[in-house]
Amino acid sequence: MLLLRPPGVYRVQGDTSLLRRVLRQRGRRGELTGRSVLDVASGTGALGIEALRAGAASLTAIDLSRRSVAASWFNSRLHGIPAVVLRGDLFAPVASHRFDLVLANPPYVPSDASSLPRYRMARCWDAGPDGRALLDRICAGAPAVLNEDGVLLLVQSVLADEQATLDRFEAAGLAAEVLVRTRIPFGPVLRSRAGALRGRGLIAPGQTEEELVVIEARHG
Repeated sequence: MLLLRPPGVYRVQGDTSLLRRVLRQRGRRGELTGRSVLDVASGTGALGIEALRAGAASLTAIDLSRRSVAASWFNSRLHGIPAVVLRGDLFAPVASHRFDLVLANPPYVPSDASSLPRYRMARCWDAGPDGRALLDRICAGAPAVLNEDGVLLLVQSVLADEQATLDRFEAAGLAAEVLVRTRIPFGPVLRSRAGALRGRGLIAPGQTEEELVVIEARHG
């Protein structure tokens, strides 16, 4: 898929590709036909565009980064999709709306700082000491933006504690499960932090791969 990616916008990587495969599978089964989609922390817009290509009917994309908003808008038009693209903090711009499908590939890499970067490339992946600064907020806010038969699909690393995500969704009143897992080699960010992550017990000695999971959540 051809996508514009300005400097400072998260590029399509293994996590994005994993969730795109799930969307394509559902599209082949006709599960996305006619669905309204919300792509939160949209980056280049790759996930929302994939959902529309797989049969969904409408797309709203949200990102806090102005460059990501511009990229999502441009890429949706490049692929013939009249997406509504909004700038804002997670679900805030659509607080009064509900969707059939919510997609999320948020920052989830554990970082040393408790505050999140706003104007550096690290904002694309840094998510606080436990990697859950955005994940926990998505879990808590998801029920308010999901239709009664709606589904949320989220991709994250197990370094950010997949069980915590499942538990948070359950606490918010959603039924959640892991749909798929895969292992990928460490990218530049994790390679640079391997020593610190080993020191905190988040990765094993000699570990050079991380495990990614796609989690589905829906009203129980």
